[in-house]
Amino acid sequence: MSPKLIHHIRTMTQSPQRRRVVVTGLGVVSPLGTGIELAWQNILKGQCGIVSLQGNEYSKLPCRVAGLVPLEKDDKVTKALSKSNLKSMAPATCLALVATAEALADAEWLPKSDIDRESTGVAIGMGMIDLKDVCDTNEALKIGYNKVSPFFVPRILPNMAAGHISIKYGFRGPNHAVSTACATGAHSIGDAFRFIRNGDADVMVCGGAESCISPLAIAGFSRLRALSTSFNDEPRKASRPFDKKRDGFVMGEGAAVIVLEEYQHALERNAKMYAEILGYGLSGDASHITAPRDDGSGAVLSMSRALRDGCIDKEKVTYINAHATSTPIGDGIEATAIKTLFKDHSRNILISSTKGAHGHLLGAAGNLEAVFTILACHRGIIPPTINLEEPVDDLNYVAKESKPWTVDRRVALKNSFGFGGTNATLCIGQL
Repeated sequence: MSPKLIHHIRTMTQSPQRRRVVVTGLGVVSPLGTGIELAWQNILKGQCGIVSLQGNEYSKLPCRVAGLVPLEKDDKVTKALSKSNLKSMAPATCLALVATAEALADAEWLPKSDIDRESTGVAIGMGMIDLKDVCDTNEALKIGYNKVSPFFVPRILPNMAAGHISIKYGFRGPNHAVSTACATGAHSIGDAFRFIRNGDADVMVCGGAESCISPLAIAGFSRLRALSTSFNDEPRKASRPFDKKRDGFVMGEGAAVIVLEEYQHALERNAKMYAEILGYGLSGDASHITAPRDDGSGAVLSMSRALRDGCIDKEKVTYINAHATSTPIGDGIEATAIKTLFKDHSRNILISSTKGAHGHLLGAAGNLEAVFTILACHRGIIPPTINLEEPVDDLNYVAKESKPWTVDRRVALKNSFGFGGTNATLCIGQL
């Protein structure tokens, strides 16, 4: 019996409590740039990827700013968004493939054997389909049935990013796609974490992708009064989590992919390890389709369950990467939840939201921000909340500039909350 087969049988039959899960690869396509190092350095420098939306179709809308992925001629993202690819794939799927290629290369995991491919799964989610594709196809149908692309339905299915990644790399482990609005990315990572911990896979490629910025999407969110409208002439100031002048979130686009791996599996192949996923918590607000509970109890449940799942004492948490989207209601409720759960210890917790720099990537928000949380654990530096000039309260916010994170062991929470009252929290720790 080969050593690989012995390892596969042993690790896939270990009790779930004994299977640790670590991060071995990262990949990013974001408004702050494509590639881990570029995006990370830009976030630490306080750069902003939010720009004005160009075109007459946006000129009469209340919100005219968004976080767009920067494109340059012949770069990898531009090539991925080629006409031939977009014929059969949604833009979000193209971005997910770019981020996945970087993450797998970073992890040095491109398995060739059947055993390795069968123990590698994919969990990539998407929050919204491309509404423009739906509108364009409806117009095509008015001309004639034959004008409807045979790829139309596969393009708009939220699980197709996961499907294309699985097909391209031959991964035959769990093939999973979460769609839980703005909690999608965090749920994808958390579910992948449990697949490994429970013995369903040794390696998971997980995260989320989103590319749905269009006049219709902007109009729809504007009608909900969810988007920022006060900074159309100063787009870099529009997203301002926890600031008293916040007036709504800013839509963003991109993809972030994380390679999770069972600890012994990573150890035996001498893989680089960034951090460990310690716990995962979920909850439902059961309150309102868009607004969280006033008392923050949904977030309290989510955070406390992540800590319980990871057997982590509250006092061990010294950083929270907040969901905080820059909405008047949501940011304050999340702050209330942090105070409620951590009580006096909340003053010892550093808090930041990177959405000021890249906007709200909807289904790709939690995973992009999880990448930044993982790097903070790995490198001991916390990314700032830009545009935070007048904090909503007296919590220990990391504002404007990054801050060293110096404790014996770095342990963080990453929160993500979505419409419908769906909540997710990841507990991430330094190795």
